[in-house]
Amino acid sequence: MSEENPSGRHIDVSGLRRPASGQTLDREDLDDSPFVQFESWLADACEAELLDPNAMSIATVAHDGQPYCRTVLLKHYDEKGFVFYTNHESNKARHIAENGKVALLFFWRSLGRQIGIRGTASRISKAETLKYFLSRPRGSQIGAWVSAQSSVISSRSLLESKFQEIKKKFKNKDITLPSFWGGYRVVPDQIEFWQGRANRLHDRFQYTKQDDGSWTIERLAP
Repeated sequence: MSEENPSGRHIDVSGLRRPASGQTLDREDLDDSPFVQFESWLADACEAELLDPNAMSIATVAHDGQPYCRTVLLKHYDEKGFVFYTNHESNKARHIAENGKVALLFFWRSLGRQIGIRGTASRISKAETLKYFLSRPRGSQIGAWVSAQSSVISSRSLLESKFQEIKKKFKNKDITLPSFWGGYRVVPDQIEFWQGRANRLHDRFQYTKQDDGSWTIERLAP
């Protein structure tokens, strides 16, 4: 067992690959609005019954320049941007407070598609957050109260004990919105649509927002 490979195992990933879907993506296939195009591709992912089609990776940058990436769920979108929810004390929220520049990525492997979004994140209003919070299952509402997200904890039993405590506190009552939990909207300035093609000659189109609010569309090399 070497120091370079302490587990004694080595999986050769260099040959792991699957052919792309082969679907084409041409300029005439794209809507002039990236939001309409996004909705079209999201609808395809939902119709294909993919697991969590609204799952998206979000990359943020800490104050020391270290990037972080994790997966969250898209909960709302429109021409104003893309909304997700989190604890305001989480790492991602702290990063956004210091540097609102973020990147999102949707990856739908079986469709051979990706959507990459770059923009700026900021908190949404309390009214918008409350509307969504009240639509959540009761267990999820309690869960928002329980976890001091991203903080170090000694055991899972602490979480479970806290869950029962909050559950008891709100027994036969409406669960109130925690002050430390809420939504963030990512307002995009670039959105890229990526369609996998054979021989790695993928189709990529990038929408870039202009000063007048319009969008230019350019094809990118794969």
